[in-house]
Amino acid sequence: MKRRLPPLLAVRAFEAAGRHGNFTAAANELSVTQGAVSRQVKILEEFLGVDLFQREARGVILTAAGRRYLTMATSVLDQIANTRVDHLAEPGKPLSISVLSSCASLWLLQRLADFNRLHPEIRLHVSTSQEPVDFRRDGVDIALRLGRLPGRVPAPQDAPFSTDMVQDWTGIEALHVWDEYIAPVCSRRLVMGGLRIDDIDDLGKLTLIHNASRPDLWHTWLQANGASMPADAKSIWVGQRFMAVLATREGQGVACVAAADIDLLEWRHELFFPFDLRVPTGDAYYLLYRSDTGRRPEIRAFSNWLLTLRHIVSEQGIVATG
Repeated sequence: MKRRLPPLLAVRAFEAAGRHGNFTAAANELSVTQGAVSRQVKILEEFLGVDLFQREARGVILTAAGRRYLTMATSVLDQIANTRVDHLAEPGKPLSISVLSSCASLWLLQRLADFNRLHPEIRLHVSTSQEPVDFRRDGVDIALRLGRLPGRVPAPQDAPFSTDMVQDWTGIEALHVWDEYIAPVCSRRLVMGGLRIDDIDDLGKLTLIHNASRPDLWHTWLQANGASMPADAKSIWVGQRFMAVLATREGQGVACVAAADIDLLEWRHELFFPFDLRVPTGDAYYLLYRSDTGRRPEIRAFSNWLLTLRHIVSEQGIVATG
């Protein structure tokens, strides 16, 4: 059914004039001229076919029809003004979260019980992806990604590897969660067996675990510390970050990893950093969401929970160094 609706600008001008009782105050509120308010009110009167104001030498007075229409106009405009995007979300719809597979495997899924305890009313749908997120195509509400914001000029010491986080940044907001720092990590099993790791040169006695999805990490860390790859070190190559961490846990060698992945582990005390030398890569972890949905209570709840989790872990202190 085609609706015959009055012009919104005319309704706004009339409502402001009726509420204030004069055209001058309405013009100030709407940041227009008094003449513009008068013209819009006239347009509305012609549309409705009734006089809304009685014009007098000393000003204007609402007619009986004007008073009735003002009540309805104020109510409708208040409803429009007070309707937020989060109120329009489908009731009971799960919050769809896209995260990096390593984050999901290493620490997020193990810690979601805490979020569910705090927010039993929110249902979650967690998916994993390494690809730049496309919110509309993928049906994602919020995404955790690692990378750099558009327009950021890399510093000379930044790692050469960085990924695009989003297909299109138009209308996307990014909430900084933490910066990425990398460092070698190993299992306590190695040192419990009598092995000493006192100096970077000692890495030559160990098996170095490399991550094929981030092949630059060892080179970046060693270069930042004025060292090079030990010529006599053995190597193991794995496909993903979480595989490097799990291989480290099993005592298979030393991996160069994102320190946050270790700090957030529930079993982080099984590991330790042999050197107190964390190197920034220039990348950071961000929670990404569309600006028109960012005020949804579910998105705010998850964002606040993750930031609180990171703060709590930081307060507890990092994994001990050797």
